[in-house]
Amino acid sequence: MPTLLLSAKELRGLYTVELGLEAVERAFLAHGRGDALMPPKVYLSLPKYDGDFRAMPAFLDGAAGVKWVNAHPRNPQKHGLPTVRAVYILSDPDTASPLAILDGTLLTAWRTGAAGGIASKYLAKKQPRTLGLVGCGVQARVLIDAHRALFGNLELLMADVSDAAAQALQKEKGGRVVSLQEASGADIVCSATPARAPVVRREWVQPGAHINAMGADAPGKQELDPRLLVEGRVFIDDAEQALHSGEVNVPLHDGLLKEEQLAGTLGEVVAGRKPGRTGNEVTVFDSTGLAVQDVALARALYDVARARGVGQLFDLVGDA
Repeated sequence: MPTLLLSAKELRGLYTVELGLEAVERAFLAHGRGDALMPPKVYLSLPKYDGDFRAMPAFLDGAAGVKWVNAHPRNPQKHGLPTVRAVYILSDPDTASPLAILDGTLLTAWRTGAAGGIASKYLAKKQPRTLGLVGCGVQARVLIDAHRALFGNLELLMADVSDAAAQALQKEKGGRVVSLQEASGADIVCSATPARAPVVRREWVQPGAHINAMGADAPGKQELDPRLLVEGRVFIDDAEQALHSGEVNVPLHDGLLKEEQLAGTLGEVVAGRKPGRTGNEVTVFDSTGLAVQDVALARALYDVARARGVGQLFDLVGDA
């Protein structure tokens, strides 16, 4: 069975926001029902190189795969390269043949943006009008696309420690460059920063707001005032990951938050096993990134590629 090679350029021609949202919602549903297999991430920390690698395997709906992804925050300054670079291998679970090798960097960005969108679909108040972006990098762009696909033309409120980054995003997507306080006061707030100290304060967040905390994905990282987690209803993506490396990891470690205070997983909400928003409370989605999201989207992109004849087929693995 030949292996399909899909480049970043080819993936851009295959992907639609609707495809991403559908795949990621399907992944959350399966995760909430317990129908997917997803061992914990394996971390390879390399302090000497100011970064780490992560291996993320998963099985969902007859497809298996693994993502080899990094986090090198100093890559842009040191090498002029993106912080995240990834490769995805999609396999046939029956024959173990590698079906495809594809760019995982775009895959990661798309599925993360879609995850924020799905969280807002289930947890934000009806008919939100404003979307606050705390952090104006790559992730902010896909979060905007996902939310616009779901909610229409939201007013965008953008804030970043780098005014140049905020201005670039505003020029590309529209909206307004505002203070951190004003962005944090939106109906839906998406924080996507590498912060290790809170950047979104409790007093800035409006009653009934929904927050997607997308940045914390390693121990010690946090973006939100712990009071938002203690007073609000917090939904995580996966207990094994979030408790150790998500937005909740620092407040849990410090004793400010207890595990039993968490409202559940987003998958449980999507599956109808836990209630989502119940009133005018602040809701928080703690996203660490799930391997089932990757395999769901990788399989969807593979199917579209085969149907359209896109990509290069080659013999990678011998029969002997």
